[in-house]
Amino acid sequence: MSDPVAELLAQAMALQPEERVRLAEALLARLDPHDTDGGSAWYVELRRRIDEFERGAVQLIPAEQAYLQVRGSLARRRR
Repeated sequence: MSDPVAELLAQAMALQPEERVRLAEALLARLDPHDTDGGSAWYVELRRRIDEFERGAVQLIPAEQAYLQVRGSLARRRR
């Protein structure tokens, strides 16, 4: 038997970054249908980050690159 969540995730990861952002926003908005006014801290933060991306104020990087940067930063702090 296949795992529908894993299949959906694989399909989502094949999308362009902008499409993944739209998908994530739509899914999160449906977690609590009573909180569509942006009152939750998570929704507000998500909206802020999406707005930054759409304005071109931030540049997305692959997760692997982000992990390497974080690991490097942590390693420098330990010295």
